[in-house]
Amino acid sequence: MSTTQTPLIACTHCDTVHRRVAMQEAAQARCVRCETVLYRGSRWQVGHWQAVVLAVLILFLIANGFPIVSLSLAGQTVQPTFPDALLLIWQQGYWELSVLAGLVGFWLPLFQLLFQLWALRCIAARRRPNDFALGLRVLRHLQHWSMTSVLFLGIVVAIVKFSGFGDLHLKVGIYAFLLLCFLLTALSRIDHMRLWLWAEDAGMVMTTPTLQSNQEHCACESCGLVQALGPSHCLRCHATLHKRRPNARARSLAFLATAIVLYIPANVLPMMELRSLVMAGEHTIIGGVIQLWELGSWDLALIVFVASVVVPITKILALSVLNLQSRWRGDRIQQQRNRLYDMVELIGQWSMLDVFVVVLMAALANFPGVSQIIPGPAAISFGLVVVLTMLAAESYDPRSAWDQSKRGQVTVSTVSL
Repeated sequence: MSTTQTPLIACTHCDTVHRRVAMQEAAQARCVRCETVLYRGSRWQVGHWQAVVLAVLILFLIANGFPIVSLSLAGQTVQPTFPDALLLIWQQGYWELSVLAGLVGFWLPLFQLLFQLWALRCIAARRRPNDFALGLRVLRHLQHWSMTSVLFLGIVVAIVKFSGFGDLHLKVGIYAFLLLCFLLTALSRIDHMRLWLWAEDAGMVMTTPTLQSNQEHCACESCGLVQALGPSHCLRCHATLHKRRPNARARSLAFLATAIVLYIPANVLPMMELRSLVMAGEHTIIGGVIQLWELGSWDLALIVFVASVVVPITKILALSVLNLQSRWRGDRIQQQRNRLYDMVELIGQWSMLDVFVVVLMAALANFPGVSQIIPGPAAISFGLVVVLTMLAAESYDPRSAWDQSKRGQVTVSTVSL
Protein backbone atom coordinates (compact mmCIF):
# COMPACT_ATOMS: atom_id res chain seq x y z
CA MET A 1 0.00 0.00 0.00
CA SER A 2 1.54 3.28 -1.05
CA THR A 3 1.80 6.41 1.01
CA THR A 4 -1.44 8.33 0.56
CA GLN A 5 -3.69 10.98 2.06
CA THR A 6 -6.45 10.40 -0.48
CA PRO A 7 -9.80 9.58 1.18
CA LEU A 8 -10.06 5.79 1.27
CA ILE A 9 -12.92 3.39 1.80
CA ALA A 10 -12.71 -0.32 2.61
CA CYS A 11 -15.19 -2.89 1.38
CA THR A 12 -17.25 -4.27 4.24
CA HIS A 13 -17.37 -7.72 2.60
CA CYS A 14 -13.78 -8.38 1.51
CA ASP A 15 -11.78 -5.51 3.09
CA THR A 16 -10.34 -4.33 -0.23
CA VAL A 17 -9.27 -0.69 0.07
CA HIS A 18 -10.36 1.80 -2.59
CA ARG A 19 -9.80 5.44 -3.32
CA ARG A 20 -13.04 7.33 -2.87
CA VAL A 21 -13.99 9.28 -5.99
CA ALA A 22 -16.72 11.80 -6.74
CA MET A 23 -20.01 10.20 -7.78
CA GLN A 24 -22.56 11.20 -10.37
CA GLU A 25 -26.23 11.30 -9.47
CA ALA A 26 -27.74 7.84 -8.88
CA ALA A 27 -24.43 6.13 -9.72
CA GLN A 28 -22.99 3.28 -7.63
CA ALA A 29 -19.42 2.60 -6.59
CA ARG A 30 -18.67 -1.12 -6.44
CA CYS A 31 -15.77 -3.07 -5.02
CA VAL A 32 -13.35 -4.15 -7.75
CA ARG A 33 -12.85 -7.50 -6.05
CA CYS A 34 -16.22 -8.75 -4.76
CA GLU A 35 -18.61 -6.28 -6.51
CA THR A 36 -20.25 -5.16 -3.27
CA VAL A 37 -21.83 -1.69 -3.45
CA LEU A 38 -19.57 0.67 -1.49
CA TYR A 39 -21.59 3.88 -1.73
CA ARG A 40 -24.05 5.64 -4.04
CA GLY A 41 -24.42 9.06 -5.52
CA SER A 42 -27.49 11.10 -4.61
CA ARG A 43 -29.57 13.61 -6.53
CA TRP A 44 -30.42 15.36 -3.28
CA GLN A 45 -28.24 17.42 -1.00
CA VAL A 46 -28.10 17.19 2.78
CA GLY A 47 -30.75 19.89 3.16
CA HIS A 48 -33.21 17.95 0.99
CA TRP A 49 -32.74 14.78 3.03
CA GLN A 50 -33.22 16.80 6.20
CA ALA A 51 -36.66 17.87 4.97
CA VAL A 52 -37.54 14.26 4.08
CA VAL A 53 -36.58 13.00 7.54
CA LEU A 54 -38.66 15.72 9.18
CA ALA A 55 -41.67 14.78 7.01
CA VAL A 56 -41.20 11.10 7.86
CA LEU A 57 -41.00 11.92 11.56
CA ILE A 58 -44.30 13.83 11.41
CA LEU A 59 -45.93 10.96 9.49
CA PHE A 60 -44.59 8.49 12.05
CA LEU A 61 -46.23 10.40 14.90
CA ILE A 62 -49.53 10.62 12.97
CA ALA A 63 -49.47 6.90 12.14
CA ASN A 64 -48.95 5.94 15.77
CA GLY A 65 -51.09 8.65 17.32
CA PHE A 66 -54.29 8.17 15.30
CA PRO A 67 -56.49 5.04 15.11
CA ILE A 68 -55.70 2.49 12.43
CA VAL A 69 -59.22 1.16 12.01
CA SER A 70 -62.63 1.35 13.64
CA LEU A 71 -64.31 -1.98 14.39
CA SER A 72 -67.84 -2.23 15.81
CA LEU A 73 -69.46 -5.39 17.23
CA ALA A 74 -72.44 -5.97 19.53
CA GLY A 75 -72.81 -2.27 20.30
CA GLN A 76 -69.13 -1.84 21.15
CA THR A 77 -66.47 -0.06 19.11
CA VAL A 78 -62.69 -0.26 19.24
CA GLN A 79 -60.38 2.20 17.49
CA PRO A 80 -56.88 1.03 18.42
CA THR A 81 -53.55 2.63 17.68
CA PHE A 82 -50.37 0.58 17.72
CA PRO A 83 -49.35 1.96 21.15
CA ASP A 84 -52.86 1.01 22.39
CA ALA A 85 -52.23 -2.58 21.27
CA LEU A 86 -48.89 -2.65 23.09
CA LEU A 87 -50.49 -1.33 26.27
CA LEU A 88 -53.28 -3.92 26.07
CA ILE A 89 -51.03 -6.97 25.90
CA TRP A 90 -48.89 -5.46 28.67
CA GLN A 91 -52.02 -5.27 30.86
CA GLN A 92 -52.84 -8.87 29.91
CA GLY A 93 -49.52 -9.90 31.45
CA TYR A 94 -47.51 -10.46 28.26
CA TRP A 95 -44.98 -7.74 29.00
CA GLU A 96 -42.13 -9.55 27.20
CA LEU A 97 -44.09 -9.52 23.94
CA SER A 98 -45.13 -5.90 24.50
CA VAL A 99 -41.53 -4.80 25.07
CA LEU A 100 -40.21 -6.72 22.03
CA ALA A 101 -42.90 -5.47 19.63
CA GLY A 102 -42.71 -1.96 21.07
CA LEU A 103 -38.96 -1.73 20.64
CA VAL A 104 -38.77 -2.82 16.99
CA GLY A 105 -42.11 -1.32 15.95
CA PHE A 106 -42.11 2.03 17.76
CA TRP A 107 -39.17 3.10 19.93
CA LEU A 108 -36.21 2.10 17.75
CA PRO A 109 -37.74 3.54 14.53
CA LEU A 110 -38.52 6.76 16.43
CA PHE A 111 -34.98 7.06 17.77
CA GLN A 112 -33.55 6.26 14.33
CA LEU A 113 -35.46 9.18 12.79
CA LEU A 114 -34.43 11.52 15.61
CA PHE A 115 -30.76 10.58 15.28
CA GLN A 116 -30.88 10.93 11.50
CA LEU A 117 -32.47 14.37 11.75
CA TRP A 118 -29.93 15.47 14.37
CA ALA A 119 -26.96 14.23 12.31
CA LEU A 120 -28.22 15.86 9.10
CA ARG A 121 -28.74 19.17 10.92
CA CYS A 122 -25.17 19.01 12.23
CA ILE A 123 -23.76 18.29 8.75
CA ALA A 124 -25.87 20.99 7.09
CA ALA A 125 -24.61 23.53 9.65
CA ARG A 126 -21.04 22.12 9.41
CA ARG A 127 -21.05 21.88 13.20
CA ARG A 128 -19.66 18.82 14.93
CA PRO A 129 -20.80 18.43 18.55
CA ASN A 130 -18.72 16.38 20.97
CA ASP A 131 -21.16 13.48 20.85
CA PHE A 132 -21.38 13.34 17.04
CA ALA A 133 -19.39 10.08 16.80
CA LEU A 134 -21.39 8.49 19.63
CA GLY A 135 -24.67 9.44 17.95
CA LEU A 136 -23.66 7.82 14.66
CA ARG A 137 -22.49 4.68 16.47
CA VAL A 138 -25.94 4.43 18.04
CA LEU A 139 -27.58 5.02 14.64
CA ARG A 140 -25.51 2.20 13.15
CA HIS A 141 -27.26 -0.29 15.45
CA LEU A 142 -30.72 1.29 15.28
CA GLN A 143 -31.05 1.03 11.50
CA HIS A 144 -30.97 -2.80 11.58
CA TRP A 145 -33.79 -3.10 14.11
CA SER A 146 -36.41 -0.65 12.86
CA MET A 147 -39.35 -2.62 11.46
CA THR A 148 -42.05 -0.13 10.49
CA SER A 149 -42.58 -1.72 7.06
CA VAL A 150 -43.08 -5.14 8.66
CA LEU A 151 -45.54 -3.57 11.11
CA PHE A 152 -47.57 -2.10 8.24
CA LEU A 153 -47.85 -5.51 6.58
CA GLY A 154 -48.93 -6.94 9.93
CA ILE A 155 -51.66 -4.32 10.13
CA VAL A 156 -52.92 -5.33 6.67
CA VAL A 157 -53.00 -9.02 7.63
CA ALA A 158 -54.86 -8.29 10.87
CA ILE A 159 -57.44 -6.14 9.08
CA VAL A 160 -58.09 -8.86 6.49
CA LYS A 161 -58.63 -11.43 9.23
CA PHE A 162 -61.26 -9.18 10.84
CA SER A 163 -62.88 -8.01 7.62
CA GLY A 164 -66.01 -10.13 8.21
CA PHE A 165 -65.97 -9.92 12.00
CA GLY A 166 -67.93 -6.68 12.35
CA ASP A 167 -68.43 -3.23 10.93
CA LEU A 168 -64.87 -2.21 9.98
CA HIS A 169 -63.72 1.18 8.66
CA LEU A 170 -60.19 2.35 7.84
CA LYS A 171 -58.91 5.37 9.75
CA VAL A 172 -56.19 7.98 9.35
CA GLY A 173 -53.49 5.81 10.91
CA ILE A 174 -53.51 3.16 8.19
CA TYR A 175 -53.05 5.74 5.41
CA ALA A 176 -50.23 7.40 7.33
CA PHE A 177 -48.51 4.00 7.70
CA LEU A 178 -48.87 3.37 3.96
CA LEU A 179 -47.21 6.65 3.02
CA LEU A 180 -44.63 6.16 5.76
CA CYS A 181 -43.46 2.87 4.23
CA PHE A 182 -42.76 4.50 0.85
CA LEU A 183 -40.77 7.33 2.41
CA LEU A 184 -38.82 4.98 4.69
CA THR A 185 -37.74 3.00 1.63
CA ALA A 186 -36.12 6.13 0.21
CA LEU A 187 -34.72 7.06 3.62
CA SER A 188 -32.98 3.69 3.98
CA ARG A 189 -30.10 5.10 1.89
CA ILE A 190 -29.22 7.53 4.69
CA ASP A 191 -27.33 5.08 6.86
CA HIS A 192 -24.48 5.85 9.25
CA MET A 193 -21.81 5.35 6.57
CA ARG A 194 -23.47 7.83 4.20
CA LEU A 195 -23.55 10.38 7.03
CA TRP A 196 -19.84 9.86 7.75
CA LEU A 197 -19.01 10.39 4.07
CA TRP A 198 -21.03 13.61 4.02
CA ALA A 199 -19.24 14.73 7.19
CA GLU A 200 -15.92 14.05 5.43
CA ASP A 201 -17.00 16.09 2.41
CA ALA A 202 -18.06 18.93 4.71
CA GLY A 203 -14.61 18.96 6.34
CA MET A 204 -16.10 18.16 9.77
CA VAL A 205 -14.11 15.01 10.48
CA MET A 206 -10.68 13.66 9.65
CA THR A 207 -10.23 11.65 6.48
CA THR A 208 -7.81 8.79 5.91
CA PRO A 209 -4.54 9.32 7.80
CA THR A 210 -1.21 8.76 6.05
CA LEU A 211 -0.50 5.06 5.45
CA GLN A 212 3.03 3.95 4.68
CA SER A 213 3.96 1.40 2.03
CA ASN A 214 3.01 -2.18 2.95
CA GLN A 215 1.51 -0.98 6.24
CA GLU A 216 -1.32 -3.23 7.39
CA HIS A 217 -4.61 -1.37 7.54
CA CYS A 218 -7.77 -1.70 9.59
CA ALA A 219 -11.17 -0.26 8.71
CA CYS A 220 -13.40 0.88 11.58
CA GLU A 221 -16.80 -0.81 11.40
CA SER A 222 -18.49 2.16 13.08
CA CYS A 223 -17.27 5.03 10.90
CA GLY A 224 -15.40 3.34 8.01
CA LEU A 225 -12.10 5.16 8.58
CA VAL A 226 -9.18 3.27 7.03
CA GLN A 227 -6.20 3.54 9.39
CA ALA A 228 -3.03 1.74 10.36
CA LEU A 229 -3.50 -1.40 12.42
CA GLY A 230 -2.22 -0.96 15.96
CA PRO A 231 -4.34 1.34 18.17
CA SER A 232 -7.15 -0.30 20.12
CA HIS A 233 -9.61 2.51 19.36
CA CYS A 234 -10.55 4.32 16.15
CA LEU A 235 -8.74 7.60 15.59
CA ARG A 236 -11.97 9.28 14.43
CA CYS A 237 -14.94 7.88 16.37
CA HIS A 238 -13.10 6.19 19.28
CA ALA A 239 -14.97 2.90 18.81
CA THR A 240 -13.13 -0.30 19.73
CA LEU A 241 -11.04 -1.30 16.74
CA HIS A 242 -10.68 -4.87 15.46
CA LYS A 243 -9.12 -6.16 12.27
CA ARG A 244 -11.87 -8.78 12.29
CA ARG A 245 -14.84 -9.32 14.59
CA PRO A 246 -13.57 -11.37 17.55
CA ASN A 247 -14.93 -14.94 17.79
CA ALA A 248 -17.29 -14.17 14.91
CA ARG A 249 -18.03 -17.74 13.89
CA ALA A 250 -18.46 -19.04 17.47
CA ARG A 251 -20.87 -16.25 18.39
CA SER A 252 -22.83 -16.60 15.16
CA LEU A 253 -23.20 -20.36 15.61
CA ALA A 254 -24.21 -19.92 19.26
CA PHE A 255 -27.02 -17.51 18.33
CA LEU A 256 -28.04 -19.79 15.47
CA ALA A 257 -28.17 -22.93 17.63
CA THR A 258 -30.35 -21.16 20.20
CA ALA A 259 -32.68 -19.95 17.44
CA ILE A 260 -33.05 -23.51 16.12
CA VAL A 261 -34.04 -24.76 19.59
CA LEU A 262 -36.65 -22.01 20.01
CA TYR A 263 -38.02 -22.50 16.51
CA ILE A 264 -39.54 -25.84 17.57
CA PRO A 265 -41.94 -24.46 20.24
CA ALA A 266 -42.58 -21.45 18.00
CA ASN A 267 -44.20 -23.78 15.45
CA VAL A 268 -45.70 -26.43 17.74
CA LEU A 269 -47.26 -24.25 20.45
CA PRO A 270 -50.24 -21.93 19.77
CA MET A 271 -49.46 -18.44 18.49
CA MET A 272 -52.71 -17.05 19.88
CA GLU A 273 -55.91 -18.11 21.62
CA LEU A 274 -59.37 -16.90 20.56
CA ARG A 275 -62.11 -16.67 23.20
CA SER A 276 -65.70 -15.69 22.37
CA LEU A 277 -69.27 -16.41 23.48
CA VAL A 278 -69.76 -19.09 20.85
CA MET A 279 -66.32 -20.64 20.44
CA ALA A 280 -62.77 -20.92 21.74
CA GLY A 281 -59.73 -22.12 19.87
CA GLU A 282 -56.00 -21.93 19.46
CA HIS A 283 -54.04 -21.15 16.31
CA THR A 284 -50.48 -22.06 15.41
CA ILE A 285 -48.50 -20.28 12.69
CA ILE A 286 -49.70 -22.74 10.04
CA GLY A 287 -53.24 -22.45 11.42
CA GLY A 288 -53.16 -18.71 10.78
CA VAL A 289 -52.03 -19.29 7.20
CA ILE A 290 -54.86 -21.78 6.64
CA GLN A 291 -57.39 -19.32 8.09
CA LEU A 292 -56.29 -16.60 5.66
CA TRP A 293 -56.56 -19.06 2.78
CA GLU A 294 -60.10 -20.06 3.83
CA LEU A 295 -61.06 -16.38 4.00
CA GLY A 296 -60.13 -16.13 0.31
CA SER A 297 -57.00 -14.04 0.91
CA TRP A 298 -54.60 -16.48 -0.74
CA ASP A 299 -52.13 -13.67 -1.49
CA LEU A 300 -51.81 -12.67 2.16
CA ALA A 301 -51.74 -16.34 3.16
CA LEU A 302 -48.77 -16.79 0.85
CA ILE A 303 -47.04 -13.69 2.28
CA VAL A 304 -47.52 -14.89 5.86
CA PHE A 305 -46.31 -18.39 4.95
CA VAL A 306 -43.19 -16.99 3.32
CA ALA A 307 -42.47 -14.55 6.19
CA SER A 308 -43.20 -16.99 9.01
CA VAL A 309 -42.01 -20.32 7.60
CA VAL A 310 -39.86 -19.90 4.49
CA VAL A 311 -37.83 -16.91 5.68
CA PRO A 312 -36.79 -18.32 9.10
CA ILE A 313 -35.81 -21.67 7.60
CA THR A 314 -33.93 -19.92 4.79
CA LYS A 315 -32.03 -17.75 7.27
CA ILE A 316 -31.08 -20.75 9.40
CA LEU A 317 -29.91 -22.78 6.42
CA ALA A 318 -28.03 -19.86 4.84
CA LEU A 319 -26.24 -18.92 8.05
CA SER A 320 -25.34 -22.57 8.62
CA VAL A 321 -23.80 -22.77 5.15
CA LEU A 322 -21.89 -19.51 5.62
CA ASN A 323 -20.45 -20.54 8.97
CA LEU A 324 -19.74 -24.20 8.27
CA GLN A 325 -18.68 -24.03 4.60
CA SER A 326 -16.03 -21.33 4.84
CA ARG A 327 -13.12 -22.99 3.02
CA TRP A 328 -11.69 -20.83 0.24
CA ARG A 329 -12.86 -21.88 -3.21
CA GLY A 330 -12.05 -18.84 -5.28
CA ASP A 331 -13.37 -15.33 -5.83
CA ARG A 332 -16.45 -16.43 -7.74
CA ILE A 333 -17.71 -18.75 -4.99
CA GLN A 334 -17.01 -16.17 -2.30
CA GLN A 335 -18.93 -13.54 -4.26
CA GLN A 336 -21.92 -15.89 -4.22
CA ARG A 337 -21.51 -16.29 -0.46
CA ASN A 338 -21.49 -12.52 -0.13
CA ARG A 339 -24.77 -12.31 -2.03
CA LEU A 340 -26.21 -15.02 0.22
CA TYR A 341 -25.17 -13.01 3.27
CA ASP A 342 -26.74 -9.84 1.82
CA MET A 343 -29.96 -11.76 1.24
CA VAL A 344 -30.01 -12.95 4.87
CA GLU A 345 -29.57 -9.39 6.13
CA LEU A 346 -32.28 -8.11 3.76
CA ILE A 347 -34.99 -10.60 4.76
CA GLY A 348 -33.98 -10.91 8.41
CA GLN A 349 -36.61 -8.64 9.96
CA TRP A 350 -39.61 -9.82 7.93
CA SER A 351 -40.12 -12.87 10.14
CA MET A 352 -41.41 -10.49 12.84
CA LEU A 353 -44.67 -10.28 10.85
CA ASP A 354 -46.54 -12.89 12.90
CA VAL A 355 -45.59 -11.21 16.18
CA PHE A 356 -47.09 -7.92 15.02
CA VAL A 357 -50.21 -9.69 13.74
CA VAL A 358 -50.83 -11.26 17.16
CA VAL A 359 -50.38 -7.92 18.95
CA LEU A 360 -52.74 -6.10 16.57
CA MET A 361 -55.39 -8.83 16.60
CA ALA A 362 -55.43 -8.72 20.39
CA ALA A 363 -56.37 -5.05 20.17
CA LEU A 364 -58.95 -5.52 17.38
CA ALA A 365 -60.74 -8.35 19.20
CA ASN A 366 -60.87 -6.55 22.55
CA PHE A 367 -64.66 -6.65 23.15
CA PRO A 368 -65.16 -7.41 26.86
CA GLY A 369 -67.76 -10.12 27.36
CA VAL A 370 -67.96 -10.83 23.62
CA SER A 371 -64.53 -11.77 22.29
CA GLN A 372 -60.89 -11.69 23.22
CA ILE A 373 -57.59 -12.80 21.67
CA ILE A 374 -54.76 -13.82 23.99
CA PRO A 375 -51.16 -14.17 22.73
CA GLY A 376 -49.94 -17.75 22.92
CA PRO A 377 -46.57 -19.02 24.18
CA ALA A 378 -45.30 -19.37 20.61
CA ALA A 379 -45.44 -15.60 20.06
CA ILE A 380 -42.49 -14.72 22.29
CA SER A 381 -40.58 -17.83 21.15
CA PHE A 382 -40.99 -16.83 17.52
CA GLY A 383 -39.99 -13.25 18.28
CA LEU A 384 -36.81 -14.49 19.95
CA VAL A 385 -36.05 -16.66 16.91
CA VAL A 386 -36.15 -13.53 14.74
CA VAL A 387 -33.91 -11.62 17.15
CA LEU A 388 -31.40 -14.47 17.46
CA THR A 389 -31.10 -15.06 13.72
CA MET A 390 -30.53 -11.33 13.19
CA LEU A 391 -27.84 -11.37 15.89
CA ALA A 392 -26.29 -14.42 14.21
CA ALA A 393 -26.14 -12.51 10.91
CA GLU A 394 -24.61 -9.43 12.59
CA SER A 395 -21.99 -11.60 14.33
CA TYR A 396 -20.87 -13.24 11.08
CA ASP A 397 -17.87 -11.54 9.46
CA PRO A 398 -17.81 -12.00 5.64
CA ARG A 399 -14.29 -10.56 5.45
CA SER A 400 -12.78 -13.57 7.24
CA ALA A 401 -13.40 -15.89 4.29
CA TRP A 402 -11.55 -13.54 1.94
CA ASP A 403 -8.49 -13.70 4.23
CA GLN A 404 -7.91 -17.24 2.98
CA SER A 405 -7.21 -15.98 -0.53
CA LYS A 406 -3.66 -16.50 -1.73
CA ARG A 407 -3.58 -13.10 -3.38
CA GLY A 408 -1.78 -11.64 -0.38
CA GLN A 409 -1.74 -7.93 0.44
CA VAL A 410 -4.42 -6.04 -1.46
CA THR A 411 -3.29 -2.68 -2.82
CA VAL A 412 -5.35 0.48 -3.01
CA SER A 413 -7.71 0.32 -6.00
CA THR A 414 -10.04 2.73 -7.70
CA VAL A 415 -13.71 1.88 -7.30
CA SER A 416 -15.73 0.45 -10.17
CA LEU A 417 -18.55 2.76 -11.28
